[in-house]
Amino acid sequence: MAHEMNERIVWQVSAGSSDRSYADKFLNYGVALIGPGDPGSWSTDRSDEEFEGGFVRRFATEMHCGDIVVLRIGQSAIRAVGLIASTYKYLPQFDDVNGWDLQHGRRVRWCSLPEPYDFSRQVFGANPSRLSRVHAADIIDYANRFVQSPPTDWQTRALPNLPEEEPELETPPTELREIVGQVHDLLGLYWDTKAFGERPMEDELVAHYVVPFLRALGWPVERIAVKWRNIDVCVFSALPRIPEHCHYLIEAKRLGVGIEGARKQAIGYVSDLGVQCDVVVTDGIRYRMYEASRNFAPAAYANLARLRRPSLKLFERMRRP
Repeated sequence: MAHEMNERIVWQVSAGSSDRSYADKFLNYGVALIGPGDPGSWSTDRSDEEFEGGFVRRFATEMHCGDIVVLRIGQSAIRAVGLIASTYKYLPQFDDVNGWDLQHGRRVRWCSLPEPYDFSRQVFGANPSRLSRVHAADIIDYANRFVQSPPTDWQTRALPNLPEEEPELETPPTELREIVGQVHDLLGLYWDTKAFGERPMEDELVAHYVVPFLRALGWPVERIAVKWRNIDVCVFSALPRIPEHCHYLIEAKRLGVGIEGARKQAIGYVSDLGVQCDVVVTDGIRYRMYEASRNFAPAAYANLARLRRPSLKLFERMRRP
């Protein structure tokens, strides 16, 4: 009965936090993803404890093709409605989605809403989980009416191709081996609040990671300004340290907050300076560069904890000319 047209099961899956959203990945590639994925593929002989609870098991076994899924934003809104289009898949190419390991996947035919739909109350609860079956009547009603209303061509449209898995960078550039080794030595400790305490804030990450990273890329100390005009880090192509000589600037965030949400703030600093320069956002571990000449479109990315060959592009762009 649950799979009759008017009684489809409805699920919600998180699109990430507001400052670390990965909704575009879901929509562009026709997937729903959850983590933690680093423990490997789910199978019936594996325990829930290996995956931080029962979310992955439910994702793999309780969802069915044809079920409805809504892409949740926060506690009250959705970005898209979709239909589950595959069984459970382990997708290693999604091991770094804005820093999250989200390799547990389902193919989904999504229909993106023109703008997020807000139910105007906390329909998903005060602390919604990454994945759950929906029981709120207004969400179920909305989702079922949506899939029954024209146009419905999206429900049979071919699924987009999945991205290729990026090859690993087996050996980092010689000058970066020390900082990469430090990341591998300490990153797990930072996430263990019982063993470490509170995770380090932006200024500590700048001191222990960002500045050493820039020094390894050839920048002398006099060209690296920290807290210059309220900017976390500004890298200068020449002296004196004036706006016209700003080569690129860096906005840092603490671990776990999500660096992609810092793009707007970094662009604001460029506007205040009255110059055109690229911006980099980072938590000391992940670095994403946005190119000023292309309206600050993403230009290069590297995760020092998960080095891929495309990270060489980021290193070259941040290296001293």
